[in-house]
Amino acid sequence: MTINNEKNSVKKVVVAYSGGLDTSIILSWIKENYNCDVIACCVDVGQGSELEGLNEKAKRTGALKSYIIDAKEEFVVDYIYPTIKANALYENKYYLGTSLARPVIAKKIADIVKKEKADAVCHGATGKGNDQVRFELAFKALIPDVKIIAPWREWDIKSREDAINYAKKRNIPVPVTKEKPYSSDANLWHISYEGGILEDVENEYDDSMFKMTVSHEKAPDKSTYVTIGFESGIPVSIDGKKLSPVELIVELNEIAGANGIGRTDMVENRLVGMKSRGVYEAPAATILYAAHEELESVSMDRDTLHFKQALAYKYAEIAYYGLWFSPLREALDAFVNETQKYVTGSVKLRLYKGNIVPAARIAKYSLYSEKLATFEKDEIYNHKDAEGFINLWGLPTKVYATLRKK
Repeated sequence: MTINNEKNSVKKVVVAYSGGLDTSIILSWIKENYNCDVIACCVDVGQGSELEGLNEKAKRTGALKSYIIDAKEEFVVDYIYPTIKANALYENKYYLGTSLARPVIAKKIADIVKKEKADAVCHGATGKGNDQVRFELAFKALIPDVKIIAPWREWDIKSREDAINYAKKRNIPVPVTKEKPYSSDANLWHISYEGGILEDVENEYDDSMFKMTVSHEKAPDKSTYVTIGFESGIPVSIDGKKLSPVELIVELNEIAGANGIGRTDMVENRLVGMKSRGVYEAPAATILYAAHEELESVSMDRDTLHFKQALAYKYAEIAYYGLWFSPLREALDAFVNETQKYVTGSVKLRLYKGNIVPAARIAKYSLYSEKLATFEKDEIYNHKDAEGFINLWGLPTKVYATLRKK
C-alpha cells in the first residue's frame, strides 16, 4: 500500500488495545501502513484473565511499548454509580456495560497520548458499530487536536474471516476461530455476545456460552436472600457488610449469577441506524437497579420520581450514543444527584431462579406513612375531602363532555 503524506506525518500512535482479534491485527497493520511507532494501551475495567500476558503479546505483535492501566474503581465510581442513580436502561433492557466502559477507556488512553506526545490515537471499532462513535467523541472531547485512526474504515479487511486470515498469515494469536466467531466484550459490569449464530434472530442462544450466570434450570431450588445498603443512592454494603466499589460489584455478580439472574437477549437499535442482536450477562447490574428502584419508591416524592423516570431514558441514550463527555450529561447528573440526597437505607431481595422479589424496604428518610396508607380506621385522612378534590380535578373533563354534547 502506498504511504501518502498524511500517513507520513504520523510518527507515533497509541492504540486502544484489548488483545482481541481486531486490535491484535491492528498493531501489525499500523506498522505496515503508517511506518511509525506503535504504543499499545489496555485499560483494565474488569476483563480478568484476558489481561494475562497482554504486554508480552502486544510487543510480539508490533508494539514498541505497552501499558496496562487499572481503572476498575474509577469505572465503578465515575461511570457505573451515576447510571445506577439515574436508573438508566437503554431500550428498557440494556445495562450499558460496553457504553460505560468506552469513555473511561478513552480517558485513560488520552492520558497516555499526552504522556507519550503521540500524533495519533487508534481504535479497533468497526464501521458498523456504536463503539467507533463512543471512542471518537470521547477523543474529540479530551484530545481534540490529535488525529484519530479507524482501520476498519481504511483497510481491505471486510469480515471476521478476513481478519482471522490476516492474523494467521502473520502468526498473530487470536482468541477466535472461524468455527466460533463470537464477538465478546467483558468487564466488571457485564459480558456481551454478538456474531456467529446470534446474528440470526431465529436462533436461540447456546447456554454453554455464558460465563457469569447459570440457567434458571440450574439455579438453586431454594430462595437466596440478599440485603443491599445504599447511601445517597450509591450501593455501599451487602448484608450489612461494607465493601469497596469493586468488591461489591464482584460479590453481587457471583450471588446474582448463581441464581440465574442477569441474562438479556435483545434486538437493539444501534446509533448508526441498524438493528443488532446482542446477548448480555449483567447479574450485579440487574440486582442493583432493582434494589435502587425499590428504595426510591419509598424515599422520593411522586412528582420528582416521575420526572426522573422520564429522564432515565434520555440518560441511557446519552451514554449509548457516546455523549458521556457532554454538557447535557453533566447537567442531568446535577439533577439526579439532587434527587439522591434522601435515597439512603437498605433493600432486602429474594432471588429465585432468575426472579427478583422485594422482601423489605428500610429507608432512613422514608415518605411512606403506614398510618396514612392503612385501609383500617385512621384519624389522619378525611374521606369526605376526596369529593371536593375529585370535583375540581375532574372539572375540565366534565366541562368538555357537557359542552361538546351541545
